[in-house]
Amino acid sequence: MNARKNPRRNSGRRRHTPGISPSLRVVRESRNKKEESFPFGPTLVPLHEKPHIEAGSMASRAGPRASGTDGSDFQHRERVASHYQMSVALKSEIRKLNIVHVLIWVLMAAQVTVSQLSLVSHRMVASPYQWEYPYLLSIIPTTFSFLALPRNNISYLVISMISTGLFCVAPLMYGGMEMFPVAQQLYRHGKAYRFIFGFSAVTVMYLVIVIAVQVHAWQIYYSKKLLDQWFTSTQEKKKK
Repeated sequence: MNARKNPRRNSGRRRHTPGISPSLRVVRESRNKKEESFPFGPTLVPLHEKPHIEAGSMASRAGPRASGTDGSDFQHRERVASHYQMSVALKSEIRKLNIVHVLIWVLMAAQVTVSQLSLVSHRMVASPYQWEYPYLLSIIPTTFSFLALPRNNISYLVISMISTGLFCVAPLMYGGMEMFPVAQQLYRHGKAYRFIFGFSAVTVMYLVIVIAVQVHAWQIYYSKKLLDQWFTSTQEKKKK
């Protein structure tokens, strides 16, 4: 009679497994139910199989970090970048000024050449003033300036700055004093004796002097700032 009991009643009963306490069995059944309800849950990896992550290879919040640094020297790298940007900007300005000076020099050299070789009548192109001959040496500092910029040559840049004062500024100052009596006579009496393509030669030359003085003044100013940048970067390299 006991063997023919209703199987539905027996199926509702929990089977007793020898050696396992009821509490542990309840925990296992609840865990199995969770795994069945979340079949795609995370897989636990043993500790000895977890990949090892180095601290230096982790990326920062701002993005991937440069190799060979832990990110603590960002202030130094920003300072170096600012020095580099300033140096590039100063070089660009100096090159522009050098090109303008070369154009002025070519015009002066053309006037001297035409006058000396008598290629054109003196009524068309007047003979040059005395200060124009030493000013032709102004191409020397510009040449040293062009040579100094590509390789950051401090010696060439210093030579360029010194020779700018000797071969550029000094002849222009002398030219202003030389042509002053002629300009005064032109202003008072309106008489001119030298012409360049129909214009008064003293007026044209004073205009050239005004432009050239500004060009050379800015050349010296930017060269001095560039020289300071180079000295600063050199000292920082020596400290390392």
